[in-house]
Amino acid sequence: MTAAVAPAQASRADAVLDINGLVRHFTGPAGTVRAVDGVSLSIGRGEIVGLVGESGSGKSTVGRCAVRLDRPTAGQVTINGRDVTRLSKRALRPLRKDFHLVFQDPSASLDPRMTVGAIVGQPLRLHRLASGDALRDRVAALLAQVGLRPELARRRPHELSGGQRQRVSIARALSVDPQLLVADEPTSALDVSVQASVLNLLADLQRERRFGCLFITHDLAAVEYLADRIAVMYLGQLVEQAPAAELFADPKHPYTQALLSAAPVPDPAAQRSRARIVLSGELPSPLDPPSGCRFHTRCPLAVDRCRTEPPVLRRLAEGSGRRQVSCHLVADDGTAPDASAPENAAAFRGP
Repeated sequence: MTAAVAPAQASRADAVLDINGLVRHFTGPAGTVRAVDGVSLSIGRGEIVGLVGESGSGKSTVGRCAVRLDRPTAGQVTINGRDVTRLSKRALRPLRKDFHLVFQDPSASLDPRMTVGAIVGQPLRLHRLASGDALRDRVAALLAQVGLRPELARRRPHELSGGQRQRVSIARALSVDPQLLVADEPTSALDVSVQASVLNLLADLQRERRFGCLFITHDLAAVEYLADRIAVMYLGQLVEQAPAAELFADPKHPYTQALLSAAPVPDPAAQRSRARIVLSGELPSPLDPPSGCRFHTRCPLAVDRCRTEPPVLRRLAEGSGRRQVSCHLVADDGTAPDASAPENAAAFRGP
């Protein structure tokens, strides 16, 4: 089965990250898992791009390939205009100060044997950017910047709360002033009460430092609040990209419409009046993705063409002109079927 690969996008002059035709397959005894199959994505300096989709859609794999914690099977990853796709670990080492990853679970990503000060200062030491008193002063300033008291530098991760540990992770990632930050579900392991404070911290730091950010999440409220632009993934491929305001106001792809319909809203009356689109069936296995459009097995709007011909991610003419959709049913002028219409919503729910 041949995967539909989105055409490579033109590189942006202001791009801190350019991903073109990214493919990541994992081969094992059970077969080949097509985790990522032809993703193209660009992030400009000072821009936050949200990457959303169900668990298993390939979001985290894109993030790991973007910072070269995983080597792509095919495609190209360019950071600050330099192709890092095939660089060796040794060649990558001096470049790593330009890009960092904030992991989902701070308890697993912080060395329990190290103090907070040693954790935050480690990138500065590795890149020989500070030592001695200058290093201690820099660590204290970083802790203060993420809202932590300087005396916490003497503690170890298990002595901190979950929110404090994630702030330590952010301080470590920003210690060498990177131009690209990949945040992989940075609030999902935290209590709801502290999620907002971490999101506000990320927003404040990004506005102040103007780094590019790939924000990977399944939390649509968080991505609406934080992101300038949103990319939606399904089963290893992008199905829609748009500025955040445009995507939330008028989602085009039936999968995007279903995702947004499931997101809670603050007003209970609005929640009750909104049509809910309930997807039937499970996410197909990336070991054997469907032919044609990968969403057609769960989309009652699908026609014969959807079952046989893979759609490509193409730019639409309407709105800002920055919207891309991979769907045969969406016209070039942006006209799209409404999956929440009574007759279509009923089809999503099944008999």
